[in-house]
Formats: sequence, C-alpha cells, structure tokens
Amino acid sequence: MKKPKHRTDHGLHRSVISQILKFSIPQILSAGLLLGQGVEVAKVVSKPLERTERLPGEFLPYQAVAIYPRITGFVETVEVDVGSVVKKDQALAKLVAPELEAQIAEAQAKVQAVEAQRAEAQAKLVADQGTYERLKAASATPGVVSGNDLILAEKAVEAARARVESLESSAKAARAAVQTVKEMERYLLVTAPFDGVITERKVHPGALGGPSHAAMFQLEQVSRLRLVVAVPEPDLAGIVKGARVSFTVPAWPSDTFSGMVARISRSVDPKTRTMPVELDVDNRGGRLAPGMFPEVVWPMRRTHPSLFVPPTAVVVTTERTFVIRLNDGVAEWVNVKRGSTAGGLVEVFGPLKAGDPVVRRGSDELREGTKVTVQ
Repeated sequence: MKKPKHRTDHGLHRSVISQILKFSIPQILSAGLLLGQGVEVAKVVSKPLERTERLPGEFLPYQAVAIYPRITGFVETVEVDVGSVVKKDQALAKLVAPELEAQIAEAQAKVQAVEAQRAEAQAKLVADQGTYERLKAASATPGVVSGNDLILAEKAVEAARARVESLESSAKAARAAVQTVKEMERYLLVTAPFDGVITERKVHPGALGGPSHAAMFQLEQVSRLRLVVAVPEPDLAGIVKGARVSFTVPAWPSDTFSGMVARISRSVDPKTRTMPVELDVDNRGGRLAPGMFPEVVWPMRRTHPSLFVPPTAVVVTTERTFVIRLNDGVAEWVNVKRGSTAGGLVEVFGPLKAGDPVVRRGSDELREGTKVTVQ
C-alpha cells in the first residue's frame, strides 16, 4: 500500500522540475520563482542638498607689492627690516643723488640769470617809453620833431615790451623746472604705499637703487587675507556670494576660523575643471599667514531641491545607468545620472518625480516590462 504512494510523490517532483526548467535563469530570478518573494520598493525623495566637502585652500596677502625707488640713487639709510609693521606713507629708506642736487643748482642759476635779463629789459622799456612820450609831446609843435623819429621811438617801445614779455615767460619756465627737480628730490625718500608688514628686505646702506634695479622691499598687507579655494565644476551652482565658510589650519588644529565669499572668478580652469573663489579673512590677530594651506569645509548646495534614491536602487551597466520604476506593477527602466550623496541617499537626475516607487535593490536581471509583486 505504501509503494504506489511513493511512486506518486516522485512523479509529482518530476513534474514540478520539468515546469521550472522551461524558464531561463534570468527569467527565474526576475520573476522571483526561486525565492518566492516580491521586490522591495522605495519612494523617490525630494529635498534640498545640504552637505559639506573638505577642499584645500591657500592664503594670499590681501595686497602685496615689490617696492622700488622712483629715481636712481645710493641708499643712505634703511629704516625698516623683515617683520617690521609699517603704516601708509611711513619712511622705509632714504637715498642720496648728487647729480640731482647739481640739477637743482643749475636750474636755480638759470632762474636768476633770466630774472636779471628781465629786469634789464624792463628798465630799457621804461626808458624807451619815456623817450617816446617826450617826442610825442614835442611833435605837437610843428617842425620840432620829424614824423620818422616819432615812429622809430614807438617801434623801440614795442620791441622792448616784447622782450620783457618773452623774458617773463622764460623766467616762469625756469621756475617750473626748479620745482620739477625739487619734486624729484622728494622721491629720494622711499615710503610705504599702504599699511602692512615688510616680508623681504634686499638693500643695505651704500647700495645703488633705482627703477631698473632690484626691488628694495616686499610689502604685504596681512591684517586681511585672501583665501583662494578651487571649487569643482559640479559644485559651482551652490556658490553664494557673502556666505560665511569655516576652515582649519595645521598650525591651530583645535581652532576653527571663518571667512566670507567675496570674489568669484567666473572662469573654469580647463586643466583642473575648478573655479577659483576668494574669501576675505580677518587676520587682525595675526595668527594666520600667507602661504598657509587651510582645509576649507565647503558647503554644497543646489539652487532647487534634488531627487534622492537609495544607492542600491541605481543600476550601472556598460551601456546605461538607470533605476527601475514600478508603473502599475510593471518594471520600467528609467535612465538617470548620479549626483552627490547625502544622508545615506544618492542624488539622481532624470525623468523622475518625488514619490515615484523604485525597486530598492535594482538589477539588470529584472527586465523591463516584467510584472512584479511589491513586498
């Protein structure tokens, strides 16, 4: 009685196995025949992207200039050294230029000579004017003065007046030349163009300096610094002018500093695909210095809310990147592009909308158009 029952169970097993073998392995997996379970679904979430990324930066002085004397001369005294804190218009060094003193003396001598000539011409003009007036008065009596003499006296007055005017112009030009040379003499005193710190000194007393020689000093403004950060191209949309950004430096690892986004270059470096952004940093305490490399905690933002899905929902093959959306229980492949990650989710860009159901653990074995059961 037991033997026929055994034969019946064995035949049933063979029947089930023959039915399973009608399917290919991908069909078996996609339909859930081996597991006997449906797929787990997650909803597409829409929310603002809020995350930070640590980017390297570099400090630059807010202003920096190599200081040259405006005229050539020998260094007489040096008033500052490396590390000296200076104010605007403060004397840094004094030069001497003997040839400049000779030019001033020559120009002053020329002024005196022209003034003497002008005084002589002015005296002659007065004399000629008096002669002309007397002849004119005498000509009122007929036959006393010839008409030709009167004309010659008048011409002499005009010539004397023209010479006086010419010498007055020459004297004015000579005085201007003296003033110009004296203005150049002021350039013998080398001064600071702005408040700052002397970071390099390259001259000593007795050295020859001038516009065509080496710079005398390097002056940098360090009470205010520029923090330059190279922001990657995908994160450019989140740059907000005026935003405050925090950073740390190796010299003070336990402290956090901050700066304000002040300038955006608006040009992407084709080699690094980054855009330089400058932050203004208050450094009146003097703890920071140009040349330091801080680590900037850069905030990443989008101008609009982004769509997010679980990272396992994104399927990447050699041909496409997609998620599997369920449309009335039917699998639909939707092409997407990956973005940033935040809060355990990955940002995606594609024809999706918030609330769309997608397969939480996507796989290209779940073919498009397959009818699935939601777990």
